[in-house]
Amino acid sequence: MFHVTFPNRNGQGITMAAIVHFPPHFDERKQYPAVVVSHPGGGVKEQTAGLYASKLAEQGLIAIAFDRSYQGESSGEPRQLENPHVSSEDVSAVVDYLTTLPYVDENRIGAMGICAGAGYSANAAIQDRRIKALGMVSAVNIGQMFRNGWDNSVKDADAMGYLDFGSQARTTDAAGSGYATIPLAPLREEDAPNEELREAWEYYHTPRCEHPNAPGFALTRNLNQIITYDAYHKAEAFLTQPILAVAGSVAGSKWMSDDLLARAASTDKALHVVEGANHMSLYDVPRHVDEAVAKLAPFFLRTLN
Repeated sequence: MFHVTFPNRNGQGITMAAIVHFPPHFDERKQYPAVVVSHPGGGVKEQTAGLYASKLAEQGLIAIAFDRSYQGESSGEPRQLENPHVSSEDVSAVVDYLTTLPYVDENRIGAMGICAGAGYSANAAIQDRRIKALGMVSAVNIGQMFRNGWDNSVKDADAMGYLDFGSQARTTDAAGSGYATIPLAPLREEDAPNEELREAWEYYHTPRCEHPNAPGFALTRNLNQIITYDAYHKAEAFLTQPILAVAGSVAGSKWMSDDLLARAASTDKALHVVEGANHMSLYDVPRHVDEAVAKLAPFFLRTLN
């Protein structure tokens, strides 16, 4: 594997940072299928995205894990911006880069992500026909999650207060007193509302997988884009690529994988349920990750043939 940087051509002057993972016995004179791997909200490429990328590479794929704009080692100010429209475009920016590599077959590029990264990958696939297959692990449609709650128990209209909160934060930000922030996962163990989200705190804020570039928060101003965003917008018309979603049987987020599969126009779509896994288990618990990769790798090798 090696670290790379490249320009994001989406007009914001961003330089993207990524790690490219190569298959065994890589030969730069040949061409390979490639997969773009997107990290969860609040995460970075060195965490679960890099883990999945390395395991996909072991199975014969080139896999690239990257930091989204304004996050990790990618450039951009203000830091920790989580504009979902920018994040979706970032996936296509990585595809742009892959098409410049002589050892990547530009007609065999797929995308996958974990958590919010899966939602962004889905949105990118709806828009970008260069993405030939979509994989999702513990998928989160970040707009749905903020509007409707972790377990889909909140009505859209009841999320109006978030728009007020985000709007006021923009005014405060403009006054120059610093950027207001919101957690993307519990920042303290005592803030977790349930065991599954306590694991999110543990993942990001203990030696389990903490990373100095992954503070686990976003800017409050982004609520204005997040609340009104639908990662699966127009999936019923334009998401025709093959899809494989992987979700835990006891994951509170599983409904967002179910929703994408119900809405997508694709005729080649499936859900693999990992028994006993919750949302966070699929980030790094070895037996659950291995089961997910055992489904994802053959899926990509088949659909990117």
